[in-house]
This record gives sequence, C-alpha cells and structure tokens, in this order.
Amino acid sequence: MKFKVLLSCFLVGTLIWSCKENSQEVSEMSSEETSFEYVVEQFADIQILRYQIPGFNELSLSQKKLVYYLSQAGLAGRDIIWDQNYRHNLQIRDALENVYANYTGDKEDDNWKAFDTYLKRVWFSNGIHHHYSNDKLVPGFSPEYLTELLNETNTELTGDPFNVIFNDEDTKKVNKKKGVDNVAASAVNFYDPSITDMEVETYYASAYKGPEGKPVETGLNTKLVKKDGKIMEEVYKSGGLYGSAIDEIIKWLELAKGVAENEQQANTLSLLIEYYKTGNLDTWDEYAISWVNSKEGDIDWINGFIEVYNDPKGYKGSYENIIQIKDFEMSKQMAVLSENAQWFEDMSPLMEEHKKKNVVGVSYKTVNVAAEAGDASPSTPIGVNLPNNNWIRQDHGSKSVSLGNIIDSYNNAGGSGRLKEFANDEEEIAFEDKYGKTASKLLTALHEVVGHASGQLNEGVGQPKETLKNYASTMEEGRADLVGLYFLMDPKLQELGLIDNYEELGKTAYDRYIRNGLVTQLVRINLGDDIEEDHMVNRQWVSAWVFEKGLADNVIEKVARDGKTYYNINDYEKLRELFGALLKETQRIKSEGDFKAAQDLVEGYGVKVDQQLHAEVLERNSVFKAAPYSGFVNPDLVAEMNEEGAIINVKVAQPETFAGQMMSYSKNYGFL
Repeated sequence: MKFKVLLSCFLVGTLIWSCKENSQEVSEMSSEETSFEYVVEQFADIQILRYQIPGFNELSLSQKKLVYYLSQAGLAGRDIIWDQNYRHNLQIRDALENVYANYTGDKEDDNWKAFDTYLKRVWFSNGIHHHYSNDKLVPGFSPEYLTELLNETNTELTGDPFNVIFNDEDTKKVNKKKGVDNVAASAVNFYDPSITDMEVETYYASAYKGPEGKPVETGLNTKLVKKDGKIMEEVYKSGGLYGSAIDEIIKWLELAKGVAENEQQANTLSLLIEYYKTGNLDTWDEYAISWVNSKEGDIDWINGFIEVYNDPKGYKGSYENIIQIKDFEMSKQMAVLSENAQWFEDMSPLMEEHKKKNVVGVSYKTVNVAAEAGDASPSTPIGVNLPNNNWIRQDHGSKSVSLGNIIDSYNNAGGSGRLKEFANDEEEIAFEDKYGKTASKLLTALHEVVGHASGQLNEGVGQPKETLKNYASTMEEGRADLVGLYFLMDPKLQELGLIDNYEELGKTAYDRYIRNGLVTQLVRINLGDDIEEDHMVNRQWVSAWVFEKGLADNVIEKVARDGKTYYNINDYEKLRELFGALLKETQRIKSEGDFKAAQDLVEGYGVKVDQQLHAEVLERNSVFKAAPYSGFVNPDLVAEMNEEGAIINVKVAQPETFAGQMMSYSKNYGFL
C-alpha cells in the first residue's frame, strides 16, 4: 500500500494519502533556499520536480551496480503500466511521440502548444486518462489539427486509437461509483471491454484461492479475457502476456542477483525471477515472505504487480518499481514506532476481538529513492507499506518505508501562500510553521507502520476486496489515517522522544487534516464533479463524519468571514475521541465485511461536494501559480565501462527536461 502526494503531501500542507496515492495534497509550506534546482517545469495542472540521491556516492561499486541493475529492471517494464492503464495507450503514445520528434512546422502556434501540453500530460499519467481523477484528458486542439500533424510527419494513427482522443468513449479509467457496472464503465485494461462486473465476480468465485488460511492474491497478475464466449485469464509472465518486457526485467534481475549484498537478498531475487518466469501466485507469496524478511543490507526494492487501486474490483496489480537506499539517521529515529507497535495496537479504541494479539515484524525505515518506474513514476508515493497480502502481514510482518528524498523535494518546492489563504487564524499558521514537517513525517509513519498493520478480520470473513468490493481501498486508507490521527495527540509520542510537545503537534495535524479534507483538496477536481479518487474520498468521509458528529458540542466550527469559508477546531480532545469512535467503526466494518455500512459511510460522507463551497475554493485558489499536482523526473544512472565492457563506476546525472527523459525512455525501454 502506498502513501501518495500530488504536489506536496501530508507533509507539506493539508493532508493527502496514497498508501501509491498512489494521495496528494496541495502545497502550503515555505520553500527553503537551496542551490539545487528542484523545479523542472510546470504545465496544465502539473509541476515536474527533481530529486537528489543522498548517500549514493558513498556506496561501494558492487552496491552501485546493484542499484543500477535494479533500476534497469524497473524501466524494462515501463510499457506494461501504459498498456494496463488503457488498451490504446501505447499506440497513441508512439504516434504522438513520432509527431513530437519529427514535426518541423510552426511551434509558436497555439495549436502546437496545446499539442505539446497534451503529450506531457499523457506522459505524466502513463496514458490518456488523468493520473488522479481518472477522467480522460481533453486535448486543446482539434481532430483536424492532429490529422495535419500526422500527415506532415508520416505518422499513422487511425480508427479507435485516433477517435478516442476526441470522442466520449472510455471517459473513465477507473469508475467505482455506486449504481454502475464498475468493470464495464472502466477503461482500464485489466478486462476485455465486453466483460461485465457480474462475470468477474462469477469467475473469481470459483478461481484458485490458495491454501486454506493462506490465500493468494487471486487475479493479481492476469488479464481477464473472453475467447469464443469463454472467460479465461492471460497471465503476465515470460512467454505469456507482456512476455517480451518481462524477459528484459528477468535479464536485469539476474545481473542484480549476481551482486546482491547477502545470501538472503540473492535468494529473494531468485524467487522474484521464478515468479516472473511462471506467473505462479504461490511463488509470489514465497517471494513476499522472503522479501519482508530480507532486512540486512543498504539496498532494497519494490518490483512487481502490486497495488490494486486501478482495478475497480480490487484484484489486478499495477506494475511498479522503486529502488531504495537506506537513510540511516532517520531510520534510527523512526524505528521506535516499530518497536512499540504492539503498545499502539493494545491501546487503540478498537473492539478487543478486532485487535491483533501479536503484531509481527513491523519495520519502518526512511529511505532515499534511487529510481522509480511503472505506476510509481512520474507520480510517486511518499511512503509504502508492503506486502499487501493480509495473512503474510499477520504471520511475517511488513515493511514500511518513508521516501525521504521525495518528501524533501516536495517541501523544497512548496510555497506559503495557500496556507495563509485557507488557514483560519495566525495560531494555525504558526503551528504549521513550527510542527508541519514533523507532523507530516509522524502521520506518515503512524499510517504505514501502525495503521496498515493494525486490526484483524473476524474468522471466516473474506478479504476486503471480496466483502467491501469497490469501497475496500478507500475504507483501508481511511482506517490507516484514523489510526495515525488518533495517536498523534497521545503523550506516548512525547514519552518515546519523537516530539517535544504532543499537544501542539497534534493540533497541527488535526488542523491540516480537516482543512484539506473539507476545503483545499477541492482544488483538484472540476466544479460540479463528485469526488472519486479513493484517497480524496477517504479524507472527505473522515473529515465530514467527525464534523457532523461534533456539531452538538461545536467541536469543529464552520466560519464565514469576508465571504470566505474556514473551519476552526474548538475542542481537540473531543475531536480525538471522534477520530477514535470512527476508527472503531471502520475496523468493525472491515473485520465483519459489512458492505452496507461501508457504502453508507463512503457515499454519505465522501463523494458529494458542496457546490457553493467548491466554487469559492476554486476562486480563492486561482491566484496561486503552483500546480495542484507534482511528480518527478528520475536521476539518470549512468554506467561507466572500461575497455572490456565491465562497469567501473555508476554516476548520477540530472535530466534537463521532462520531455527529454520521456523520449529517451520510449527509445530505450520500449519492449512491448
């Protein structure tokens, strides 16, 4: 699971989540002076940033090789996420890139500028649907103009791949709305277009589930297709679907295994290779167990078909890759949460039968990202907690990481204007200035380490994707948020030496969560739209529920001043109690598989928007130039060779432009 950001996440202003999100929030914090150029460019609603790799130059040559090989393995699968996101994406991308590379006409023309922006948005989203809203991107040019560009560059794009850019087909990549056929209404390429929601449920009702008590992640690495009227799975593996790209991934993983830091790492990579060769989900579980127990060494990785946010049914994993180097000082400071995970579980407001008696092996580290690919790039999480399989997490533990250099880049690229505009008073601003960064890091840690590791299902209750269905992801992210929020105002954090004033830090975190959940996150959707993205939905249902339940005691006050709306928290202790009560109910819903209660909570509080407030927020936000979404170019890892072709060093180079990196990736890693 991922903890994501759009511009600057939870850490830099109002809160947003991606346990991948992918969750983001609007930047509010001041940027610190630095000579490193964090900002590459801005277009549409997107800002492109750079990140540094602290500690890379201190690695041994063998470790640098390991990072390099793992990064190449990740990039080798880049085309997979494009095809997973939509069946016509690769054909559209190839055509647009050929135009971009070969057009010699007027590039100062407004039509060309609109084309340039559209292509950059497509690159950023890994396809023609917005990376966060899931809406199809709208080009600012006509079909006639695109035809002209195609003709002038001798580029072919016809039929559905051309028409879909402009028509009303496949308008939503992922549609989890109530009352529609979620599979048929989603353009994501996990299911043949003719397959329906009911057919998916029927198929997986009788599919292989794994050993008793140790279920596999059924359907994780397959596409469901219909051939001769019969539904079947095409497996992502060598010799199967995406085989040509997977063979490249395997090639680089074999090289990485040869320079592994220790035997456990090498064995873990062997299992990952075997999984890619066979597509066997039992092997995937063996790999996940080996990976979560691979704790020695300075290098780690995330690679595979992992997060299921893009599947309206919650089965299919999107391809992603993140390569990590330990941040030793921050990891040492934050390890205290892992060591005290059982205390947090014992002291949580959950029903006793829903508490874990033994929270196993929760590890939390701050790492520095060295490379990202697939669904983690260009839009990246800021924290990740894996593996996702519940029984593995319960029996073997999980790894939680905070992506430290990504967080630093978001913080250093921010601005203070939005905070001053949307905060209710000077005290709120002062708390944010003093505790904002610490609050963000702690909430991220609590969300990942304690939140996702907490609670258990009742015996005999199915996995949330089966019981809570299209509400499973937003319910899980809201549940993890609530764990973090409940404990952020607990003196235990001060006792553990993590903060110097738990009350003021807790107030800071509560202010930013409510501010974002009820107000500022609205800048990321169009006027008149419902909220649909899982993390945005969960932030609103959490915030709206506690606001409503606290009305009688005026816990949170809605303030109208000078034609502007603010929310002021009058009683932080009672708000904490409300967070605890909602956490208890949310865990009950998950533990019991109560679909109706999940539906009532999400649809009743998380989806609909106050249109008058939304219009006001958009107007107030219009004065700020910073885009509401951010993502990254990756540092280029450059292998230096001797005359014999052996690597003698790996250097880090920063790409100059977003377009340059995207064109280079398509040229060098186009394996589908």
